[in-house]
Amino acid sequence: MTTRNRDIAAAWGYHTATNHTERSVYNSSHHMDFDNQPRPFKIYRDLEAVTLPSGLEPSGTLALDCLGSAPTHEHRAPTLLELAGLMHHAAGITKVREFPGGKMYFRAAACTGALYHIELYLVCGDMPGLPAGAYHFGPQDFALRRLREGDYRGLLVEATGGEPSVAQAPAVFILTSVFWRNAWKYQARAYRHSYWDSGTVLANLLSTGRGYKLPIKVVASFVDEPVNRLLDLDDRKEVALQLVPVGETPEHTIAPAPPVSSLGLEVEPYSRRQVDYPAMAEAHAATSLDSPQEVSELWGKPPSLAVYESQGRLFPLSYPPAEELPQDAIEDVILRRGSSRRFRRSPITFQQLSIMLDRAARPVPADFLGDADATLNQLYLIVNDVAGLPSGSFVYRRDLGTLEQLEEGDFRDQAGRLDLGQELSADASVNVYSLTDLNAVLERYGNRGYRMAQMEASITAGRLYLAAYAQRLGATGLTFFDDEVTEFFSPHAAGKSVMFLLAVGRPGRRG
Repeated sequence: MTTRNRDIAAAWGYHTATNHTERSVYNSSHHMDFDNQPRPFKIYRDLEAVTLPSGLEPSGTLALDCLGSAPTHEHRAPTLLELAGLMHHAAGITKVREFPGGKMYFRAAACTGALYHIELYLVCGDMPGLPAGAYHFGPQDFALRRLREGDYRGLLVEATGGEPSVAQAPAVFILTSVFWRNAWKYQARAYRHSYWDSGTVLANLLSTGRGYKLPIKVVASFVDEPVNRLLDLDDRKEVALQLVPVGETPEHTIAPAPPVSSLGLEVEPYSRRQVDYPAMAEAHAATSLDSPQEVSELWGKPPSLAVYESQGRLFPLSYPPAEELPQDAIEDVILRRGSSRRFRRSPITFQQLSIMLDRAARPVPADFLGDADATLNQLYLIVNDVAGLPSGSFVYRRDLGTLEQLEEGDFRDQAGRLDLGQELSADASVNVYSLTDLNAVLERYGNRGYRMAQMEASITAGRLYLAAYAQRLGATGLTFFDDEVTEFFSPHAAGKSVMFLLAVGRPGRRG
């Protein structure tokens, strides 16, 4: 029987319909109604705040050691203070700036348009300082609000088909997206941003978890309906995206969850009126799973990247001695990170680029990759100004630890063109694109693979962000003309689809 997840025409239909073209961008009549801009927080009207502990203790772990390194952890439960640290460094407020129109609350992870539509929930058993329950994290007051009392981890175990990391986890985070908060600016393309923006949050979560030496993993395959129901979500407006089990207590058995009834919780309206983009809800429904059997079939066995003989000149990555690597702790880098709005045309070094690529492109601990040293995306680069590397286009050969040159030349103008004509890509030292063989991904995972490829690309970009800021560089995520990017990197990239673009360089002063 063909399930809706296996009707991959749906994922292709959404992806193609939301591709950026000259016509879609320059002929669009859409404008942002700032009088109707959504608030950036989910505010429950009647739930009591449970203030999280302050005085977060730094892990003392170097940022670069937390980015994609082999896991070193203890089989233990996280403390409430560690959970608070994870929430703060993944989705908390790190900077507040005042503007003529009010205050802007910047978060720990980058988000398209700084619209912060990703919400964070916690489902846990009894732990010191926090009773078992399902909670919502409020960054505006650094507090939890309990949606349900009791241990509901059993529901997550069942929804994930008994996924081992969930079945042994004392605590599980759930990331969601509030569609309207991003679609206000980006319309139906905002469904892609659900995974772009949750991916950068996940990069921070994984990196901070490694700093705390906690077992932590991304679970992208689960039966959607019960998870949304647990959080009392209207799945036309807000949906669960990923589960992140934290900690490991194999000696404790998780009991079946209590019954889940509708709560009817009241949330403050995000804005005066809301515009629905049916393509987002339709894409999410098409990528949803209906049974635990469907879930377990998506574990591991990722499609292999094409193996081929190198055609261009190879540039092996180059690293400085360990004692010369940046010594900032992961928390310090996360708190310092921003999104550059201007680059100065100045080179970065090949060693700096090598460090970023090596750390960022390591395998993501995720259910759909299993134990494989695998990735769904390949990195392509436009190098504008990297000392020790000729300008031109490249592909990163992770299997060889090298950059393979595709074409030499000055492509600053083309880089700016591909970024919808913005100056950021033209001024950046290097632009890093994640491309995937979407046909192969959808063949393996069905429509759910669309979520996975977008999310994995963004986790890689989130790591690139952190590796750049660890080296006192700047970075920013950008959008692009989809088909033109593929064409630019072809014939090597022929048949591939663009998932993400990150520009890296030396920050310039704002105009």
